[in-house]
Amino acid sequence: MGRDGIEMRILFTKLRHIGDNLLLTPTIVATKRQFPEAEIWVAVRRGTEGILAGCPEIDRIVTTARPEEGRRTWRDSGADLVSLIEVIRTPFDYAFELGDNDRGRMLVWASHATVRCTNSYERPEGDPLGHFWKGRFNHLVTSGHGPVHQVLRDYNAVRESLSLPEEPPSLRFAQKAITPHELMHLPQGSYALVHAATRWHSKSWALERWRQVIPELLKTFPQVVISCGPNPREISEASMLCEGNGGRVITTEGALSWPQLAGLIDSAGLFVGVDTAAMHLAAAVQCPSVALFGHAPAYQFRPWKSPHRVVRSKDKMIETERYQLPGEELMQEITVQAVLEAVDSLLAERKSSQDLPANRM
Repeated sequence: MGRDGIEMRILFTKLRHIGDNLLLTPTIVATKRQFPEAEIWVAVRRGTEGILAGCPEIDRIVTTARPEEGRRTWRDSGADLVSLIEVIRTPFDYAFELGDNDRGRMLVWASHATVRCTNSYERPEGDPLGHFWKGRFNHLVTSGHGPVHQVLRDYNAVRESLSLPEEPPSLRFAQKAITPHELMHLPQGSYALVHAATRWHSKSWALERWRQVIPELLKTFPQVVISCGPNPREISEASMLCEGNGGRVITTEGALSWPQLAGLIDSAGLFVGVDTAAMHLAAAVQCPSVALFGHAPAYQFRPWKSPHRVVRSKDKMIETERYQLPGEELMQEITVQAVLEAVDSLLAERKSSQDLPANRM
């Protein structure tokens, strides 16, 4: 039993993007299964924590502000100081830095955890850890990296210290965390959900191509729902994709929370979208997915342990060379036909399991 009555307390830091938080959940779930009495803390970027609402294994979330210059305010700095003090004052047994950035390393160092662990890469896999940071950690992970999924990178960094099972579980978004919304009246499996929106130009696919895909989806599904974030541009583009099609295409208008969107995707018969947090959310609720990828390595970020197809151009190119190409160029080379073939292939596979219809009517 610890000094404050807690048997074990573990801190994970991952100060990255929203989808990265979901990719951490298999490690959190496996840790909780191994140590059910442990108290688990997670530190993430402020504004990205909402997607962790479906991971009840987390006991405490600590947030820090975005690092970009010009976007931080004095309130952010004050809130960051409060978070830092909270970590310093709390006794931790283990602390793992999984975001590969100095701000996360600072939190782990400040935790004074008995075991402080971080990744130490070798070139060309990544930048080696500097001497300063090597001296602030007492466990450096130098293996388990390579061309593997990000879930495995996180998991391998923790597995040795906590003696976790060899294989990580699926992404986590618990059914009990799903909250109702006005679109919940749509019958289960009666619609496809399209998530075309992204703030990354390197992940975007042309709107006119989505306009060609949607009518084809309507040959199988009575309705198509366009989901998007709250950004005005994304809302406007989603609205444009709803035009025509006899009113059978509707939009979320960027108004859904992550627990609400999880429910909408969970009830969908198919998810089609670009490489975003919504794609990972679809994997977390086991919705069959067709995912369009730019230059991001699909082996590292594809939907984890869920039925899916990945569509990308120059797929046979050496990954290190392909990654150097502009994402916009790679997305532009993805054809409508390639996406529709992936849809047909996935639906046929689901048909064989008697889950979904196979062919567009």
